[in-house]
Amino acid sequence: MTPIFSHGMDIRWREMDALGHVNNAQYLSYVEETRVQWFNSLQNSWQEGDAAPIVAAIHVDFRKPIVWPEQITVSLFAEKRGSKSATIGHRIHSAGDASVIYAEGYTVLVWIDRAGQTVALPDYIAALFI
Repeated sequence: MTPIFSHGMDIRWREMDALGHVNNAQYLSYVEETRVQWFNSLQNSWQEGDAAPIVAAIHVDFRKPIVWPEQITVSLFAEKRGSKSATIGHRIHSAGDASVIYAEGYTVLVWIDRAGQTVALPDYIAALFI
């Protein structure tokens, strides 16, 4: 499957735990940062609209510990579309060798309005699944 977006970043020393690898909670931050960069690439004012995405579910399969120093790439994939939700796959891998996969999984995003009610996917997101 071809990524809909990829974002690279450096692993920072402060993200390491006592065992000398990246703390598992940090993986979610990598996915979140990539997701925000992706939204910005699609529409730079997405957070100012009448509706915005929230995370309804997230799943991560940890494949291999990340150790410092390392540069990673997080790739996103359009997996499943609902009328008010989208499932976006994610893969965290080494920037230098895409065959080194650190984690993969998916995030279910639901769009809500300012009152907290679910709304239809915006056109620019729905179009990714056609």
